[in-house]
Amino acid sequence: MTKFEDDRYDRMTYRRCGRSGLKLPLLSLGFWQSLGEPGHEETCRSVMYHAFDNGITHFDLANNYGPPAGNSEKVVGKILVDMPREELIVSTKAGFYMWPGPYGEWGSRKNLIASLDQSLKRLGLDYVDIFYHHRPDPDTPLEETMGALDHIVRQGKALYAGVSNYRGEQFAAALTTVQRKQFAPITIHQPSYSMINRWIEGELLAPASLAGVGIMAFCPLSGGVVTDRYLDGLPEGSRWGRRGEDGRKWHADREADGTWSKMRQLREVAQTRGQTLAQLALQWVVRDPRVTSALIGVSSKEQLDENLAAVRAPELSADELHVIDRILADQE
Repeated sequence: MTKFEDDRYDRMTYRRCGRSGLKLPLLSLGFWQSLGEPGHEETCRSVMYHAFDNGITHFDLANNYGPPAGNSEKVVGKILVDMPREELIVSTKAGFYMWPGPYGEWGSRKNLIASLDQSLKRLGLDYVDIFYHHRPDPDTPLEETMGALDHIVRQGKALYAGVSNYRGEQFAAALTTVQRKQFAPITIHQPSYSMINRWIEGELLAPASLAGVGIMAFCPLSGGVVTDRYLDGLPEGSRWGRRGEDGRKWHADREADGTWSKMRQLREVAQTRGQTLAQLALQWVVRDPRVTSALIGVSSKEQLDENLAAVRAPELSADELHVIDRILADQE
């Protein structure tokens, strides 16, 4: 077993997930891209170790993460062998395309149960802490999807059930179904949330809090938009820079609609605080205690350290929040 820092839990803030007994770090580490790709195994190991040394106890995956799909779980599974499983929260999801035929995606009982069994094999685990339905299914009855999550929790293959990408009405319907059928409760919802994607403020935060459901915010930097990376041009080595003409069009469109102008204004706010724009954006996402954790993706320990500094900075003042809201309102 690898030796980790003794003071790791002093380096992170933890929030209770809704009304459950689950506590999550203010930042959680995701494996959607970069770390789960072939050839990055040692980088993934060093980042996971460094994250845990700094109190990040939650690692978030999905069956389709890689590329190729499933590879992230394989890579992470080999690393978890050398980490204290009892101290970690490991989550995975199912719902996006994984194999051909009618049971290879969405939210049928067949898909969810088969998907989790495959994920557990790739991870080398007997159970995951959180299992999410990854996206709403327009055709399968909610009773079946929520019933499958209930079955999985009762089997002990997952400790908590969650949903992801459910809009307000879909989430309300899922809650009603769970309560009516006395299924295992929805403990956590994972929606997208960032400075330029604020839909959960009007649709989700209040009902989730009322129901005792935690919020795990993914894409808190909006795929790099709310960072310093693209504000002074399109870097050739960046994710969008490598896309050639498509990337140049993407960057030009955001210059034309004023996105980069607004991000530059937000960068000025960040600089007055001695922060990068990404740090300001992360701190802003978790400003509301109803947001349990922000899910970050990194490709190096240095990038992880930048993110960690965000949640160790002084809280945003009322005046700073007012300035940020004014800039963002101008963008809408």
